[in-house]
Amino acid sequence: QVQLVESGGGLVQAGGSLRLSCAPSGSIFSINSMGWYRRAPGKQRELVARITSGGTTNYADSVKGRFTISRDNAKNAVLLQMNSLKAEDTAIYYCNYRVLVPVEYDYWGQGTQVTVTS
Repeated sequence: QVQLVESGGGLVQAGGSLRLSCAPSGSIFSINSMGWYRRAPGKQRELVARITSGGTTNYADSVKGRFTISRDNAKNAVLLQMNSLKAEDTAIYYCNYRVLVPVEYDYWGQGTQVTVTS
């Protein structure tokens, strides 16, 4: 079973930056989109950013202008550059790959902790 492997989380002061990366342990074909979600303590999981196979991106309003999602096509990886971090960005971040063919299926990473201190 192919897994998504995340890296780049950690502890940072408010105003700082972190870069998350996610890549599959094996081959995944027909990826429709890649994304990052997060779950803060006591809250539901929410979409942070998503990028489609065509390069279209969308972001949660709370991170627009601060976070940038991108792809490394050579590695089939997805990256999340997080700048101007705030305490409210503290959460576990999960990457997600969505496949539509032959059936709709979501791959999930194991999660990486991001902690922003004020």
